[in-house]
Amino acid sequence: EVQLVESGGGLVQPGGSLRLSCKASGYIYANHSMAWFRQAPGKEREAVAGINTNDFTKYADAVKGRFTVSRGDANSMYLQLDRLQPEDSAMYYCAADPNVRALEIDMLIWPRLFQVWGQGTQVTVSS
Repeated sequence: EVQLVESGGGLVQPGGSLRLSCKASGYIYANHSMAWFRQAPGKEREAVAGINTNDFTKYADAVKGRFTVSRGDANSMYLQLDRLQPEDSAMYYCAADPNVRALEIDMLIWPRLFQVWGQGTQVTVSS
């Protein structure tokens, strides 16, 4: 059973914007902390931003002020990516964890913590 499905990736020029979507099952959306991760070739997966069921949010320093995570209609989580730079190019993943306090944990640990993962959507920033 596919529980998380990402969409919205693509090719964009530096300085441009994209909006990623993550469609979740109803149970996950209502009961899990959710987050966005990214992984570039040859690099480890890293946490980008997270949001819990109370709409508390947390961001990696590299994206603060440029990316915005939100929850919306139809059991979906979104990631608005603005002022994109080539170093933002990566496969972006949506993930969820049943720990409602997951966002209180160090973001460096999130890749090992979050239990449910989507298949990813590619973001490429290039001129």
